[in-house]
Amino acid sequence: MRSTGWRLVLLAAALAACGDGEGNGGQGLDDEGQAPVVGCSDGTLDGALTRVCFPADWNGGLVLYAHGYVEPGAPLAIPQNLVGAIPLEDVINGLGYAYAATSYQANGLVADIAVEDIVALEDEVRRTVRPDPTRVYLVGVSEGGLVAALAAEREADRYTGVLAACGPIGSFVRQIDYFNDVRIVFDYLFPGVIPGSAIEPPESVRSAWETVYAPAVLAALEADPGRAAELVAVTGIPVAGADATLLNESIAGILWYNVLGTADAQQRLGGQPYDNADRVYAGSADDAALNAGVARYEAEAVARAALDRFETSGLPLVPISIIHTTGDPIVPFFHQPLYADKVATAGAAELLDQAQVERFGHCTFTPNELLDAFGALPQ
Repeated sequence: MRSTGWRLVLLAAALAACGDGEGNGGQGLDDEGQAPVVGCSDGTLDGALTRVCFPADWNGGLVLYAHGYVEPGAPLAIPQNLVGAIPLEDVINGLGYAYAATSYQANGLVADIAVEDIVALEDEVRRTVRPDPTRVYLVGVSEGGLVAALAAEREADRYTGVLAACGPIGSFVRQIDYFNDVRIVFDYLFPGVIPGSAIEPPESVRSAWETVYAPAVLAALEADPGRAAELVAVTGIPVAGADATLLNESIAGILWYNVLGTADAQQRLGGQPYDNADRVYAGSADDAALNAGVARYEAEAVARAALDRFETSGLPLVPISIIHTTGDPIVPFFHQPLYADKVATAGAAELLDQAQVERFGHCTFTPNELLDAFGALPQ
């Protein structure tokens, strides 16, 4: 059960105890089996970058952090995340827990193999620090939420509890189709704005997305709000709580995933996974014309099957807390009820705690809401 008192105590402790996030930064962990050094230590592990931070008064708990999607080809980096205005590692250390994060070994569509990077990170902390952590939590956000949920099913003996926030945990097939549906309906309603196709975004578009094509998308949406409204209605992009500017920016954000992520996803999946060959679209000014004119694609069987690597089973073996905003335009809220149904079908409903936040935006939680979701786990 959720406890408001626990949430407020956690937040007060974090605000009071956190420092500059570095402590004795620059000092690494001591040699194998030694007491931890207070502060943050950066390193490398199997090609991934790592950061491990210990508070002065360690309570024996360890929080592992799984970050969200990063553009393929971007340099590996330690995730920089804020809870309100406070660095996440400061919040975690302020609560008395150690904090550990990894860049993963690669960017892009890596949720399946990122589980292994999280396992390696925990093993490294246990190898280098004494005493061993007494409780281990995994917290993931966005794609990291999927990493956390997969780990709760595949590596459950390692964790006291798992928090999966705003992740595509209900149906990864639907997530892939959602990104591509937005692209192909956008192309139908706004032809020529983005060169290429949904399944073959040109390198010229990828490289100039921020400077040329994202501004062109925004200009097109602003110039024809009627067609923008059709796009929203057909694809199910949420609108509650968003003004026109915020909604248009969110549409451009969805298209970013298609343009920047498609080639990487196809390479990792061994082919083209998107399928709308038999989909019937509705909600436009002329659905018959839309269904006749929209681009159609059939998935390659091997790639569609490879999406199973990213699908949750709905059988977490440790307590899992999930939280989602109802107006998430990037990873839609439909994932939360789908995942809850999976868990109920698997007979594990007693392990699931869930919260929904009535707000527009992707992962737009307040510090209280996140700490409340964490507080729902066994402490």
